[in-house]
Amino acid sequence: MTPPRRRRRSPRNDTPPRPAGKEGTGGNPERLYVVAGPDGARADLDLVTLIVARSPDPPPSATPEQAALLRLCAAPLSVAELPAYLSLPFSAVTALLTELLTAELVQARSSIVRTALPDRSLLEAVMHGLQRL
Repeated sequence: MTPPRRRRRSPRNDTPPRPAGKEGTGGNPERLYVVAGPDGARADLDLVTLIVARSPDPPPSATPEQAALLRLCAAPLSVAELPAYLSLPFSAVTALLTELLTAELVQARSSIVRTALPDRSLLEAVMHGLQRL
């Protein structure tokens, strides 16, 4: 059996050319300082730190990225999840979070770090108590 022959398509010239030099359109990413602002200070945030918005409604002075971040953080989300949901680089999200933390629009809840293990005798007493049940 012979495979069907396909005709090769020629490109059409009726589509208008795309304007050059326009940033923000045509899939060109915005520069980091446009999204995050000129300030270079960053909050010390861990990837597992939970971010919670104090109010689900963003203030009128918030940028679109800040408003989207505040709407996302109505329920607690980790810092690692936010760049994926916003389609922004991690560094831009940390800059946005720093601005929101200083304005007290969001609250950062750090993860619980256990500094010491519980006493071994306590664990053995619990284990023996469970075995007696």
